[in-house]
Amino acid sequence: MKVAFIGLGVMGFPMAGHLARAGHEVSVFNRSPDKARRWVETHGGRAGDTPAATVERAELVALCVGNDTDVHGVVADILPAMAADGIIVDHTTTSAKLAAEMAELAAASGRAFLDAPVSGGQAGAENGQLTIMVGGDEAALARAEPVIGAYAKAIKRIGGPGHGQLAKMANQICIAGVVQGLAEAVHFCDRAGVDPTAVFEAISKGAAQSWQMENRWATMVQGKFDFGFAVDWMRKDLGLVLDEAADKGARLDMTKLVDGYYAEVQALGGNRWDTSSLVARLKG
Repeated sequence: MKVAFIGLGVMGFPMAGHLARAGHEVSVFNRSPDKARRWVETHGGRAGDTPAATVERAELVALCVGNDTDVHGVVADILPAMAADGIIVDHTTTSAKLAAEMAELAAASGRAFLDAPVSGGQAGAENGQLTIMVGGDEAALARAEPVIGAYAKAIKRIGGPGHGQLAKMANQICIAGVVQGLAEAVHFCDRAGVDPTAVFEAISKGAAQSWQMENRWATMVQGKFDFGFAVDWMRKDLGLVLDEAADKGARLDMTKLVDGYYAEVQALGGNRWDTSSLVARLKG
């Protein structure tokens, strides 16, 4: 398929690479041209000078950009240049409202828009093992799924436009709570004078086990926080969650607390630390 990928950050760069390895004709765009040139040197394909030039006659365009404003600007720019029945698959984490608006805008031009945020982090993108939560038209997803399956281990349609973003919000709520619990457990072991490795070996085999425990317990003990999803990005996501919760009348007491704790981590200079850095605010 003729595919375009816009946004070559730590997630987009390897995701676009999987598309190239799957045999698709891939063109890429990134606001920093050097990154797009490096991608082409690694994977072949073509780098466009603008989003519109990149997606010319593309049947599927994947986005992995920054926020609502970025997505709105890119979609408005690229729609006229895409194939007449093209599909936009937006992997950016945005508001559900923006996703619904973009689906309506795309439909008015005869194209389709799927909000398709991902979970699995940088490692999941590099290994082609992402989970993708999708909102939008079933027929459009049926056409897109064989393509985006190149970097996914699971793809699940949640519902109509915006519902993929709502599922991602639920994902971030869960992660916030689990990581805070781990941070407090690691801190407790330190203060109680028990061996955290021995504790991990015991409790990771029981009901407390989680992906976060398996992958972040040891690095939290070591004070290493350079393993992917940054605190700045998590705060952006939790801001979307809390806005949506306020709109829907949902009580998210724990999520609001953890968002405040991440603000404390930012004050420590941990903007680019990964989300497991919650433990840093408990030290001292």
